[in-house]
Amino acid sequence: MVEKKKENAPELSNEDEALDNDKTAQYSMDRLSLAFESSARRWELIVYPSLFAFILLAAYGFYLIFSLAKDVHFLALSVDSNMNVMSSNLQTMTDSVGQLSANVRTMAVSVDSMANDVRALEPMLTSMDSMEESMKHMTQATFNMQHDMRSMNYSIHDVSRPMNMWNSFMPW
Repeated sequence: MVEKKKENAPELSNEDEALDNDKTAQYSMDRLSLAFESSARRWELIVYPSLFAFILLAAYGFYLIFSLAKDVHFLALSVDSNMNVMSSNLQTMTDSVGQLSANVRTMAVSVDSMANDVRALEPMLTSMDSMEESMKHMTQATFNMQHDMRSMNYSIHDVSRPMNMWNSFMPW
């Protein structure tokens, strides 16, 4: 544009040329300033809402971290108290297992003693076997005696004559 003016215009003096250069520079600066302002407005439309969103997200992140820290604190307190209870219960259980172990040892000694007592009873078992044989013989003898008594009773009551008469008077 400046060259076109120069071509069309008559030759100017140095002062006029300096004035023309100043006006061109000023015009260029005005255009640059307007372009910068319009660009800045466009950036303001993007940057300010983005900055506001970032601040909101940062505040929400801080809230989440604070809540998480509080929850972890309560969890740590709960685990600590439960660990104390569990520790005391484990100590009680350890004592009970110790008593159980002592009782099992006592039972083992008692079972060993019973085994020795049973071994001592083995000769008695032999004696009992012989007693069983004797009882069988006695039972057989008693059976024979019963049989003989029945035969004798039959002979006296039913078969023989003198008692046969008296049997009719007896109620049995």
